[in-house]
Amino acid sequence: MTNSQQPAWHGTTILSLRKGNEVVVAGDGQVSMGDTVIKHNAVKVRRLAGGSVIVGFAGATADAFTLFERLEAKLEQHPGQLTRACVELAKDWRTDRYLRRLEAMMAVADINVSLVVSGTGDVLEPSDSLIGIGSGGNYALAAARALIDRTDMDAEAIARRAMGIAADICVYTNGNVTLEKLIVK
Repeated sequence: MTNSQQPAWHGTTILSLRKGNEVVVAGDGQVSMGDTVIKHNAVKVRRLAGGSVIVGFAGATADAFTLFERLEAKLEQHPGQLTRACVELAKDWRTDRYLRRLEAMMAVADINVSLVVSGTGDVLEPSDSLIGIGSGGNYALAAARALIDRTDMDAEAIARRAMGIAADICVYTNGNVTLEKLIVK
């Protein structure tokens, strides 16, 4: 079977947002192959650097673990410098023969910055600190943008509601949400 004949894996929605003194990264739990749901409770959001960094991943599981390990190593080399660690990871990802084959994206956040990191060498900081990646990412992002100014909702409530909206629209997204939160002191 060639790569073009292999079934496509779908099913990731990652959302990151900041509001008030909270930073959250949320991910759904669905993994699909073609039109079949393979798993409904995958965990696509992890804490790194002793819990001070949250990462959400869109892509294959093996790729995720490889990139988590690489980012963790970069964070150890550059403690407290998330942007620098991500730039160094992106450089490796772009130039290393093995890593270049990984097709993935990561939403990465700490108390200071939120970033999108991709295998094309991009390290982007959205101007509004809202990130949506994966098959349902744009739906979750649009919902979060619509909800962000509501004074009655904190970051976690907005993320959960936005992820629910994405799950209602995107067939590759479910309502089984994993959410990690940092409190800015």
